[in-house]
Amino acid sequence: MNNPLLETTGLPHFAQILPEHVEPAIDAILAESRARIQCVLAANDTYTWGNLIQPLEDVGERLNRAWSPVSHMNSVVNSDASRAAYNACLPKLSDYATEMGQNERLYQAYKSIAEGAEYHRLDVAQKKIIDNALRDFRLSGVALPTQDKERYKTIMQELSALTSKFEENLLDATHAWQKVIENEAALAGLPGSARAAARQSAVAAGKPGWLFTLEFPSYFPVITYADDRELRREMYEAYVTRASDAGPHAGQWDNTDIMEKILKLRHEVARLLGFANYAERSIATKMAASTQQVLDFLHDLARRSLSIARQDVQEVRDFARTHYGVDSLESWDIPYYSEKLSEHTYAISQEELKPYFPEQRVLSGMFAVVQRLYGLDIQAIQGVETWHPDVRFFEIRDSQGAVRGQFYLDLYARPHKRGGAWMDECLTRKRTAQGIQTPVAYLTCNFSSPIGADPALFTHDEVQTLFHEFGHGLHHMLTRVDYPSVAGISGVAWDAVELPSQFMENWCWEREALDLISGHYKTDEPLPPALFDKMLAAKNFQSGMQMARQLEFSIFDFRMHLEYDPAKGGRIYQILDEVRKEVAVMNPPSFNRFPHSFSHIFAGGYAAGYYSYKWAEVLSSDAFSKFEENGIFDRKTGLEFMSAILEQGGSREPMELFIEFRGREPQIDALLRHTGIAA
Repeated sequence: MNNPLLETTGLPHFAQILPEHVEPAIDAILAESRARIQCVLAANDTYTWGNLIQPLEDVGERLNRAWSPVSHMNSVVNSDASRAAYNACLPKLSDYATEMGQNERLYQAYKSIAEGAEYHRLDVAQKKIIDNALRDFRLSGVALPTQDKERYKTIMQELSALTSKFEENLLDATHAWQKVIENEAALAGLPGSARAAARQSAVAAGKPGWLFTLEFPSYFPVITYADDRELRREMYEAYVTRASDAGPHAGQWDNTDIMEKILKLRHEVARLLGFANYAERSIATKMAASTQQVLDFLHDLARRSLSIARQDVQEVRDFARTHYGVDSLESWDIPYYSEKLSEHTYAISQEELKPYFPEQRVLSGMFAVVQRLYGLDIQAIQGVETWHPDVRFFEIRDSQGAVRGQFYLDLYARPHKRGGAWMDECLTRKRTAQGIQTPVAYLTCNFSSPIGADPALFTHDEVQTLFHEFGHGLHHMLTRVDYPSVAGISGVAWDAVELPSQFMENWCWEREALDLISGHYKTDEPLPPALFDKMLAAKNFQSGMQMARQLEFSIFDFRMHLEYDPAKGGRIYQILDEVRKEVAVMNPPSFNRFPHSFSHIFAGGYAAGYYSYKWAEVLSSDAFSKFEENGIFDRKTGLEFMSAILEQGGSREPMELFIEFRGREPQIDALLRHTGIAA
C-alpha cells in the first residue's frame, strides 16, 4: 500500500491520509524502530553520541513525524473511522514507550556515556538529552523487578486508553446538545453577531430559526448577554454537566468511572516508582522543587487575592440588586450581570470591540508585532495541502531571508473538532545530511467563523488567545537546537512551558501594538482613544474573581493527586468542595459537574500541573516588565528574549534561561501589578 504516513520528507499529505493507513504505518515504524535500536546496541561495545544517541534521536523523530498528523486529525476532523484507527494505535505506542524506558541495555549504554570521557566534550543540549534520558529511564521503571515492570506497562496502556476515552466522551457530549429557537423574542439581549452566527448554523443544519450549540462561540454570548434567564440556565446546565451523570444527557457519555480509574492508576504508578503520590511524580520533571513549594505558592496567591475576589462578587450582587431588583444570583446570572456592570462602569463590552478586530487585521498586526520584536517576516504560502478548506499555511523568515519555521492556522469552531485552543508540533527542528529540517507547528483555535460577506470578527479575549497560542508556536519554531528531544518546547519543564505564550498576551494591551492589530472592518479606523482608555480601565475588572477561579482549579488538581488514598478513592467532589470553601467566592449549583469536562488534567498533560499557568505567569509578567522598562518594541530586548528563551528550547534548565534574560530570579511583583491585585 502506498502509505502517505511513511513519507520521510516534506509536509504531511493530509488530503491523502485515510484511517486505513494509520495502523499499518505505525506497525511498520514501530517494528523498524525496535530493529534499529537492537542493531545499534549489538553493533557497539563502547557507546558514543554518534553511534547511539543520534540514531535514537532519528528513530524518535521518525515515529513522531508519522503520529503527529494522525493525532492532530483525530482532534480537528474527528470521525468514527479516524477515532478507531487512533485508538487502535494507543496501546502499541504505550507498549513501545514502556519497552524503551525499561530497556536495561539501553539504560546502561546511556549511563556509560554519562560516566565516560566523551560526556564532558558534548555541548549543553547533548548533555541535557542524556541527563533527561537517565531521569526518564528511572521514571519508566527501569530499576523495577520484572513483575512490577509488567504492572507498569499495563497501567500505562490503560491510562492511554482512559484519557483518550475521556476526551471522546467530552467531544460527543458537547456536540450532542443543540437548541433551536424559533421565537425571536427569546433572543433579546443577544448581540447581532451571535444571532447571525446562530442563524447561519440553523441554515447549514437545515433547521428553522436560530441554532445554538455548546461550542464556546455559541455558548458564550448566551451566558453573557441573553436576557432570557431560563435560556441562560438551560444552556449553563447543559454545558457544566457534559460527559457526566447529570444534565440533559445524564449517564450517556459519563466520565465518572473513567476519572476514578485514572486517579487510581496514576497513584499506583507513582507508588511503583517510589513516590508517595502522583503529585510527587509530577514534580519530578518540573521547575518547582517540591509539592510543598507548589502549595505554598498557590496559597500565597490566594492570600493576596481573595479579599479582592470577594469584593468583585459583592459588587455584582449589589449592582444586580440596585439596578435590576434581583436579590439572589445563580451561576448562570454572574456572567450576565458582570457584563452589565462592566458596561455600566466602563461603558464598554467585548461586543463593541469586535468590529475593530477583523481576522486579517489581527493576523497582519500580530505578524508586525513579531517583526518589530525579532526582525522576522511572516508570509502566507499558497497551495499547501491541509485537512480543511479553512486552514491556511504560513512561513517565518529571518532578516537574512532564512526560513525559521512554518505553521498551519485553523481558527474556526466546527463540528467534529475538539474545543479549546492549542499549539502542537507537526515537525521538529533537526540537523540532517541535507541541512536543517524546518520546524512546523499546528495552531488551532475555536473562534466564530465569518458570517455572510463579513470577515470573522474577534473579541479581545480571542485576540489574546491567538497571541497566546502564537507564543507557543514561536517557542517551537524559533529554536536553534538541532536535537528533536530538546528543541523548541520539547524537554521544557511543564511549569515553564507557558512562559512564551502568556508573555505574548501582553502586547494585546499596549497602544502601540493595538494600532497594528486593530482597525474597523468597514472603515479601517483605528481603535478610538476613548475606547482604548475604557478597555484599559476595564482590564482588571473582576481580576480577583478570575484569580480565585484559577486557584480553585489549580489547588483542586494538585490536592486530588497529592492526597489520593486507595481506600477512599478519588474523593473528587469532596476535595473540590473543600477547595471551594477555601478559595471560591461563588458556589455553583449542586448539579455542576465541572471535573467531568476538565480535560486539561484528565486527558491532557496538566495532571498535578494545572498550577503551571500561574507559575509561568509570574515568569511571563516579570519578563515583560523588562520591555516596560526599555520600550515594548525595543529590538535589543526582543533579541535578548529570543536568544535566551525562544531559541534554547529545553536544552537548559528554565531558571538558568530566565536569569540569562532577566539578570536575576523571577519576582512576583509584576504579576500582582499587571492583574491589579497590588497597586
